[in-house]
Amino acid sequence: MFGHVAVLMGGTSSERDVSLDSGRNVLAALRARGIKADAVDGIPNLVRELQSGHFDRVFNILHGNKGGGEDGVLQGLLEALGMPYTGSGVLGSALSMDKIRSKQVWLALGLPTPRYVRLERGADVHAAARELGLPLIVKPACEGSSVGVSRVHGDADLDAAVELAARYPGELLVEQLIESDRGAAGEYTIGVLDGRALASIHIVPRGGWYDYNAKYVAEDTQYICPGLDEAGEAQARAMAERAFAALGLHGWARIDFMRDRDGRNWLLEANTAPGMTSHSLMPKSAAAFGIAFEELCWRILETSLPATEVAPA
Repeated sequence: MFGHVAVLMGGTSSERDVSLDSGRNVLAALRARGIKADAVDGIPNLVRELQSGHFDRVFNILHGNKGGGEDGVLQGLLEALGMPYTGSGVLGSALSMDKIRSKQVWLALGLPTPRYVRLERGADVHAAARELGLPLIVKPACEGSSVGVSRVHGDADLDAAVELAARYPGELLVEQLIESDRGAAGEYTIGVLDGRALASIHIVPRGGWYDYNAKYVAEDTQYICPGLDEAGEAQARAMAERAFAALGLHGWARIDFMRDRDGRNWLLEANTAPGMTSHSLMPKSAAAFGIAFEELCWRILETSLPATEVAPA
């Protein structure tokens, strides 16, 4: 049914190491289910393999942009070649990679997202801070895995935050920080598989916020799944499905959001090729719905098939 599957991983984005880890796990899971699959590192190698006729479809587990596989460039290439692939298409991938454009779409449809300022390079970040009020987040608009992100609680820290974010290509985003306590408020995420939301996860990092170390290195981050009570889960799932559809996403994604002290949810971003490492959140969200890792990989791969070819569950 699937033919020979290329598990596309690695690449040249800032998230290369995470992608390699994700890719190794996906490859092992597919092979364990009897699927003929092989690893391919990066887009140039994939092009050479496809030109040689070695593969029938692509499981895209590249992360990030500029050499990653989440910004629409890879998707356009595969569309032009007529090659089936997992995940969202050109438009959905491009919109999701750009956090500013994601916000613009969500706001146009009345979906909640924190207030923000689009910061051009060289613009006055202090003016943006006065408009939004402290505390706030400064980050690159088109990166993932908390790369280049700073929490800013004082005016004196703004310039250093911009300097860090500006190391990465693209525009900068200055965003209102949704403050929380250690109760039900805080940082959340929720997986979406084939358009249907899974379980929410309440992320409780020991260090106070969910940075790169807390995501991929630390072993003391708590993941509470499901993260909300029955009513809260229903609300979060409905919001995630609307956010997924609004960006024109397909197949699978992970939607990140904050919950404030008043119990209101605020959309942060959509990840169209979520991490699949031992620390990653999409597998945890699926597991709460009884979907084990190997089954999750199989079902993601199924979304690369026309609906008429998908085997009954």
